[in-house]
Amino acid sequence: MSGAQKTVSAGSPPYSVLVNRRIGRYIAAATYRLGATPNQVTGASALLTFAGIILVATFQPSWWLGLAVWTLLAIGYAFDSADGQLARIRGGGSIAGEWLDHVVDSTKIVSIHLAVLIMLFRHANLSNQAFLLVPIGYTIVATVAFFSMILNDQLKNVSLLKSGRQSFRRKRSILKSIILIPTDYGVLCLIFIALGNISIFFIIYTLFFIANTCYLLLALRFWFSDMKRLSNQHSASDTE
Repeated sequence: MSGAQKTVSAGSPPYSVLVNRRIGRYIAAATYRLGATPNQVTGASALLTFAGIILVATFQPSWWLGLAVWTLLAIGYAFDSADGQLARIRGGGSIAGEWLDHVVDSTKIVSIHLAVLIMLFRHANLSNQAFLLVPIGYTIVATVAFFSMILNDQLKNVSLLKSGRQSFRRKRSILKSIILIPTDYGVLCLIFIALGNISIFFIIYTLFFIANTCYLLLALRFWFSDMKRLSNQHSASDTE
């Protein structure tokens, strides 16, 4: 199973790497023995995840609801890790499988924050309706971050093909991993346990939104510098 793991990128959030990927490893092994396909595992991830999101949007917040939502989201996230590992065990994934995985991911990233918006509107006694802008803003931040990371990977892959280089390498940073904890989807899932007290949940959720916004603003500047550097490298190679 170790050969089915992706290379850990520099500063990867700790939950996704240390917890979720390991749980996904066991799921991948089990589903491999059952003869399941990666797309079926992706489908299971989607069913679990969207079941949790629907609960957020439709039921009265409570401790039991929070526990159920976290369980569904966390297991769905583990299956999301397992589909890629299963594909690598079976000899490599397909373009269609990767497309399906990204579509499911992009849908859940938007839906989870819209579900919070619906829940707050229906059940929270907000002192100011302007607080509803928090999940709306979080939706924008999460969508831009996800799209930017996918676009970064695609453009860097194109650059690698043109330059003939093997990969872009950055040194791993434990400090960066710790700082990025609020950006970890697995940790976001965990805070739904606090639905038993909607005020506490909203405070934590808002702090996560602020942290993700600050990270995105810094990351966009960094990523744009990367793209400018790649552009300059290609311009230089074209003139040689």
